[in-house]
Amino acid sequence: MSVTSQNVGPVIHYKEVATLSSFQCPILKPTNYTVWATRIKTILEENGLWEMIEPLETTEPDVKKDKTITAYLFQSLPEDLVLQVAKCKSAKEIWGTLKTRHVGVDRVQKSQLQTHKSEFELLQMKEDESIDSFTAKLNAIVSRAYGLGSTLDESTLVRKLLNSVPEKFIKIVASIEQYSDLDEMTLDETIGRLKTFEERIKSKISSLVENQDKLMFTRHNGNHGRGQ
Repeated sequence: MSVTSQNVGPVIHYKEVATLSSFQCPILKPTNYTVWATRIKTILEENGLWEMIEPLETTEPDVKKDKTITAYLFQSLPEDLVLQVAKCKSAKEIWGTLKTRHVGVDRVQKSQLQTHKSEFELLQMKEDESIDSFTAKLNAIVSRAYGLGSTLDESTLVRKLLNSVPEKFIKIVASIEQYSDLDEMTLDETIGRLKTFEERIKSKISSLVENQDKLMFTRHNGNHGRGQ
């Protein structure tokens, strides 16, 4: 038994739809293409389907897999987009059409990549900024570049982070560079060590402020007693 969406192309079988139930496909919107594409790609990879979008030399055509990918994509598209891509002959063509629509032609894409590259190179952590806030900015730039087909290896991100933090982190940065292999170190590990050091700084500042308050309170009481 099968169910057919009116005017939306290939037939999607119930058996195929059942395999989609464990994943909630995000809906593509005009402003979320990068995140949407990343999530859909992960779902397809998990199900061994991504090779139909980016085939290897040994990848053979598979009609069933192609229809399954189409089912995923149709689930994640608003109605107007479904109707626009329904005439595409394969899931790969649907994916390419959506990418072209949202990413732009090659010339525009290169321009966008250059912009993200400049943002990445100029990004520096402010003195009063937290590690979490800064790494969120860093990851946002990386994600946008990834959506345009550009990837940065882990060691590049680690070095960028270490070179971007303020001078108050110089001790931990020096320790990491001296005792760790930056080519093997992950970004998450680097963030974790910087955050630990950040918490120690906050704790010391908090303790210092508390001690100063106590000292001022003691002096105030002493002066008040002498006055009496």
